[in-house]
Amino acid sequence: MKEIVLDTETTGISVKDGHRIVEIGCIEIDNLVPTSNKFHCYLNPERRVSEKALEVHGYTDEFLSDKKKFSEIADEFLLFIKDKKLIIHNAEFDIGHLNNELQIANREKIDRTNVIDTLELARDKFPGSQISLDALCKRYRIDNSKRAKHTALIDCELLTKVYINLIDQREPSLNFVSDNENFKNKIIKNTNVYSKKITEPTTEELKLHKEYLKKHLKKNFFN
Repeated sequence: MKEIVLDTETTGISVKDGHRIVEIGCIEIDNLVPTSNKFHCYLNPERRVSEKALEVHGYTDEFLSDKKKFSEIADEFLLFIKDKKLIIHNAEFDIGHLNNELQIANREKIDRTNVIDTLELARDKFPGSQISLDALCKRYRIDNSKRAKHTALIDCELLTKVYINLIDQREPSLNFVSDNENFKNKIIKNTNVYSKKITEPTTEELKLHKEYLKKHLKKNFFN
């Protein structure tokens, strides 16, 4: 089953205040194993980045000024996520901003029923505990040292590992699916390594065996 782990960065918190998306990151997973398919882009939000948002992700107005607008990547983005479950931490925030952008671009909004919110999974599993992405990384001993700033792809990589742990699945290798298939093929090719060859006794050996039994056993239980 293919799913998309998704994260966004924005100019600020509230859509109502006119804040927009500045980065989208997506990682495809197939049966919980990351594939080579990723979607990533920086976006020109057509407005200034708030000071608080700048502290979080570090994307300046100057850096974003020459990037594509959401309307220019909307179709490519929708094609990438089509017919796949979306895995998002605090989905209300990301979906709210994505649907705002889709509405501005005159595209169909994302159906919230097609979204799995890992924040809700964590809240149900650990009531009363810290359930931020950093807190969950700490709980599951996931290295998040690269997360000096919030960037969409790094957050997606961390969330992939958190999600696998939240649903109580063994964490798979983060190699691409092609590498995983090669590993499986190696196992299949070597399945007979441990089998034992069956050797049939010769007529002479059977004869000697019967003579031995008659000579050494008072009662032969094999005849």
